[in-house]
Amino acid sequence: MSHTITDTNFEFPGQSNLYKGKVREVYNINDDLLVMVATDRLSAFDVVMPKGIPFKGQILNQIATKMMAATADIVPNWLIATPDPNVAVGHLCEPFKVEMVIRGYMSGHAAREYSAGKRSLCGVSMPDGLKENDAFPTPIITPATKAEMGDHDEDISREDILKRGIVSEADYVVLEDYTRKLFKRGSEIAASRGLILVDTKYEFGKTKEGVIVLIDEIHTPDSSRYFYAEGYEARQANNESQKQLSKEFVRQWLISKNFQGLEGQTVPEMNDDYIVTVSERYIELYENITGETFVKADVSDIQSRIETNILTYLKTL
Repeated sequence: MSHTITDTNFEFPGQSNLYKGKVREVYNINDDLLVMVATDRLSAFDVVMPKGIPFKGQILNQIATKMMAATADIVPNWLIATPDPNVAVGHLCEPFKVEMVIRGYMSGHAAREYSAGKRSLCGVSMPDGLKENDAFPTPIITPATKAEMGDHDEDISREDILKRGIVSEADYVVLEDYTRKLFKRGSEIAASRGLILVDTKYEFGKTKEGVIVLIDEIHTPDSSRYFYAEGYEARQANNESQKQLSKEFVRQWLISKNFQGLEGQTVPEMNDDYIVTVSERYIELYENITGETFVKADVSDIQSRIETNILTYLKTL
C-alpha cells in the first residue's frame, strides 16, 4: 500500500543506535533520549506481515500516549513528548527482559492452552469448568520472555524468572504491582466506553536513576484484546463468539489460511481490499477506546513528515 511507513532509516544529530522491533523503530539520541517511531507494520504470531496497514502506526501511538497520560498518576512512564502523530519521545531506559501479560478473561492463547487440557499457564493455575471468554475469578499474570525479531515470545513462570535471575525479586514485586494497577485503570477506562479489557501486556524499564517506569505502549489493539460489553453475557450464555476489538481477527484470518507462524508455513497474500478492512478495524478501535473521532494525518509523504517533525523537536532541546 502506498502512504504507509514500514521501514525507517533516519539519521538524527546525536544518534548512537537504531533498534528495529516488530512494529516500532527506536532511535537512541545521545544515550539520553529514545525517539520511537510507530510504523504501519502488522505482526501476528510473531511474524511481520509483508504489507503495512494504513494509519496503524498513528493509531497505536496516539492510543498509547493518551493512555500513558491517563495512568501517569498511578504508574510513572517513560514519555516526554509526541512531536508527530507516529512518534513518541521519552527517557532512555534499560528494558526488563519480560513482558508482563495480564488476563482478566480466558481468551486467545490462554483459551487455546485450556482447550488443549492445560490447567496451568506460566505456573498460575486456571480453575476447571471455564469456557472460552469466561472471566477468571481474579486477573492472572502470565509473563513472557521478550523475543528478538523473528523469534517467538515464550511463556515463563514467576519462579523461573526469579530462579534464572532475569528480574530481581524486589523489582519483580514492583512489576506485578504496576501491572495490576494499570490493568485495573485500563479496565475502568474501557468500561466507561462500553468495552471490556480482556487481556493486555505491559513492558517496563529502568531509568538511569534506577526508577522503574512503564515503557513502549499500553492498551492498544496490538497489545490488548477488547470485547464489547453490551451483549457479552448473552453471547456467553448462548455459546456465541464475543464481538471483539483486537488483532485476534487477523490471527483468525491467518489460521483460516493455514498460517500460525510455524516452520514451513507461508504467510498468505493480503490483498488491498483486506488491508483496508484491517485499517478500518483499527480506526474503529481507536474511536471506541478513546471516545474521539480519528483524524487521519497527512500521509502524502509520511517519511519526510516524520523526519521533519523529529528534527524540529530535537532542535528545541
